[in-house]
Amino acid sequence: QSLDVPSAFWPCRSKMEKHLQVISVLQWVVSFLALGAACTLLLAYMFCTDCWLIAAMYIAWLIVDWNTPKQGGRRSSWVRSWTIWTYFRDYFPIRLIKTHDLPPSRNYILGYHPHGILCFGAFCNFSTEATGFSKKFPGIKPSLATLAGNFRLPVLRDYLMSGGIIPVNKNSIDYLLTCNGMGNAVIIVVGGAAESLHCAPGFNAVTLKNRKGFVKLALQKGSDLVPVYSFGENDAYKQVIFEEGTWWRNLQKKLQKLLGFAPCLFHGCGLFFGNSWGIVPFCKPITTIVGEPITVPKIEDPSDEMVDLYHAMYIKSLQSLFDKYKTRFGLKESDVLYIQ
Repeated sequence: QSLDVPSAFWPCRSKMEKHLQVISVLQWVVSFLALGAACTLLLAYMFCTDCWLIAAMYIAWLIVDWNTPKQGGRRSSWVRSWTIWTYFRDYFPIRLIKTHDLPPSRNYILGYHPHGILCFGAFCNFSTEATGFSKKFPGIKPSLATLAGNFRLPVLRDYLMSGGIIPVNKNSIDYLLTCNGMGNAVIIVVGGAAESLHCAPGFNAVTLKNRKGFVKLALQKGSDLVPVYSFGENDAYKQVIFEEGTWWRNLQKKLQKLLGFAPCLFHGCGLFFGNSWGIVPFCKPITTIVGEPITVPKIEDPSDEMVDLYHAMYIKSLQSLFDKYKTRFGLKESDVLYIQ
C-alpha cells in the first residue's frame, strides 16, 4: 500500500490514533481555508436574527482590537501546546532540526523555503510547540508571518494570533524587531504566493532571486538572517501546474495580484478512501532545517549594493544548507536547488 495513504503510515499504532492524526490535520486545513469566510457569513446571518446583539458586540470588540495583530499579536502558550498539535506533527511526521544556536541577545529574520501549498512545516514548527522550538531555541520567541488579509476575518484572526502568527507587513514586523526587545524571530515565507504556483512533489525550487525586501529590512533593524529549508514541504499535495502563457496561468497571476494569494488547483487524499482525491495532505515526512545565522549590521538606509551583498550571502548560505542535508532526506547527490 502506498505511503500516500494516511492509514498506511503508522501500521503499528491504533486506528484511533491514526484517526486523531487525520482529524488534527484536517481541522487546520479547513480552518485556514474556510473558517474566516464561514464566520463572516455567520456574523452577517446573526444580524438578521434575535442574536444580533451578540454579533454587534463582537464587531465592536473587533474594531477596538483591530490593531493588535500589528502590535505583536496575542499569542497563547496554552494553544501552542495543545495535544492536537502532536497528532498533527506525527501525521506527516514533521521534524525540526537545529544546526546552530540563536542567542536571545539578537533579533532574527528567518527565511522559510519552500512555500509549498499550505506551509505545514512552518506552521507546526513555529506556531506550535509540537516539535519543541522553545526547548531547542531557549529565549527565542517565533512569530510566523502570513497574509495580512487573514487578520481581517473574524475568529480566524484570533486563532492565528494564538499561535503567534502575525501579518506579513512592514508595521507588524517593525514592531517586533524594534519595540519588543530582543530574542524575537520573525519567520517570513519568502517565496510567497508566486512560489506556491510552482510547487510540486520532487521539485526543488525557490522564488528568491528578486526577493530582497526582507534583506533590506534585516539591515535596517540589525536583525540576523537565518535560512530555513523544509525537505518534503512540496510533497504534501499534488498540484495542477499550468504552463506559462496559458489562459489558466494568466488567471492565476491576476487573482494573485488581486487577492494576495495564489488560487492553486491541488489535491491530497480523500478522507475515507486513501486512493481518492481530497484535501487531506499526503503523509510524507517534512524535515525543517534551521541554518546558521548571518550576522547583519544595523544600517538605517542601506545602499542597493549593501542589500545585494547580503542577499547574495543569504542565497549562498541557503544553497549550502540544502546541499549539506539533501541526501539525508530522500534526495540524490545530483539534485540541485533552483533559485528563481
